[in-house]
Formats: sequence, structure tokens, C-alpha cells
Amino acid sequence: MTTNHELLNRITARPAVFGGKPIIRDMRISVELVLSLLSQGATQDELLDDYPELEPEDIRACIAYAHTVISGDTLAPVSVAAR
Repeated sequence: MTTNHELLNRITARPAVFGGKPIIRDMRISVELVLSLLSQGATQDELLDDYPELEPEDIRACIAYAHTVISGDTLAPVSVAAR
């Protein structure tokens, strides 16, 4: 099983992409987009069909990121790095 730390390593932030918002694996797919689609009822399979470059772990990484932010855990050791 993939740990939260490993999942969060899939999340990056680059100032030139989406104003520095967190994105998945340096792609132009934001964590915000994935979470929004999930909250609207999209399934993991639908997301993977609509965005073939996504992997199941990317979706889990978005959820882990949201949990980390909401729980007040620090992201510093995870290195959501600007690239």
C-alpha cells in the first residue's frame, strides 16, 4: 500500500502553472479540478477515462493532499516543491 508521503510526492506546485496551485505530477491537471469533479459525483473510473494520463494513485494523492491541508498537518516535510 502506498503511504501518504509517497502519494503527496505526486503533488507539485509551479508558479507558472495555475498561479502556483497544486498540480498532479507536473501535469496541467490541478488537485482542485480532481477534487471538484469527485465532489460533483464523478467516479474514479470516469476520471481515469476522461484524463488518461491520470493514474489511480494520482486521485488518491489529491484526497491525501486535501486531508493534509484540512487536518492542519504540515506539508513542509512532503516537499510540495515549486519547479
